[in-house]
Amino acid sequence: LWNAQMVLNEKGYYFTVLMYGLFSAVSVQKSVRDRQDGIVVTNIYYGLSWFSTVLAIGLLVVGLWNATLTASEKGFYAMSFLLSLFAAIAVQKNTRDTQGLARPNREEPPLG
Repeated sequence: LWNAQMVLNEKGYYFTVLMYGLFSAVSVQKSVRDRQDGIVVTNIYYGLSWFSTVLAIGLLVVGLWNATLTASEKGFYAMSFLLSLFAAIAVQKNTRDTQGLARPNREEPPLG
């Protein structure tokens, strides 16, 4: 994005969509994981997290559809965006797993 031959407002649009997408993906991962761990997550927050992720992907699709880029550039930006969302989810998951290992689990009975 930094070296792209675009006008500044177009770069700003893609940067904003990327940041929004990363935040929404982490929010979805956290709310899904909280529900799995028995932590209360309201239905409205859970739904808004998913809606935000779908909206961010939709905004990128609309932006790329209307962009005057070659098909290879559009594909590159789309895959970069999706892989960035995956990376944000993976980092958040691994961070939470690492923190979970540092805390003893009080629900499991002692071994032996």
